[in-house]
Amino acid sequence: MTKSETLCAADLEKHLSAIADQGYTVVEDALDPDLMSAISETLERTERDDGIVPANNDFEGRDTVRIYNLLAHGGVFEQVPVHPMVLPVIEGVLDDGCLISSLSSIAIGPGETPQLIHSDDQVIGIARPHQAVVCNSMWALTDFTEANGATRLVPGSHRWDHGPDLDVDVDAISATMKRGSVLIWHGSLWHGGGANTTDERRLGLAMNYCAGFIRQQENQQLGIPREVARGFSSRLKQLVGYGVYRSLIGHVNKRDPVELLGERGDLKVIWEN
Repeated sequence: MTKSETLCAADLEKHLSAIADQGYTVVEDALDPDLMSAISETLERTERDDGIVPANNDFEGRDTVRIYNLLAHGGVFEQVPVHPMVLPVIEGVLDDGCLISSLSSIAIGPGETPQLIHSDDQVIGIARPHQAVVCNSMWALTDFTEANGATRLVPGSHRWDHGPDLDVDVDAISATMKRGSVLIWHGSLWHGGGANTTDERRLGLAMNYCAGFIRQQENQQLGIPREVARGFSSRLKQLVGYGVYRSLIGHVNKRDPVELLGERGDLKVIWEN
């Protein structure tokens, strides 16, 4: 990695303050060009080899290609969830017991219409507003412009006492950003993909996280083969769920789930500590 190894304390605080106030922030120039190129090439190959095509619904997009469960699709994606310019912000919003909720790509193609404005935590039955239980990010692998479908946001909506009505369109701003930037937002923030009126794709990675006590959007333990997970770094194993939240949530017969990968665990559940 040729860029700054991690965020400085002042920048981290700036991003956390922006998320608390407006519901989102942008970490500019966060990603190494070589990493972005490797990711883009792997996505292109996976789409071609697996015959992935757009979904047949308006929410996912009829001209948008999405590839899910990316940690099972190549080692290059292992760098994404633990990226030192992004993960500290996520941990600051949630805590260091957070989990990967999902990792997917979103390629908005020419002619795509605007996605419905929604919030990523609206299926979780908690009265709003509430503390963040979801914190998500969008990696710009191409420039994000208003014309090519940059994510639309409703600033401050994470602090409202109600969620969006999927049948009603609302005014939103476009989160334009240069390739290599990362948009991070509170899971209650109203947002949606934009329309693409250009001749080229808008390509991004949706790197999504949830609190350690919330069920993940994609079932990481079943979706990622164990032989693949065995090769993950210790932190990545924890992020996909091979760990225990606050010495209680996620144990297997009072044992650390990392033992399922053949490793030694030293868990003492909370009532034994």
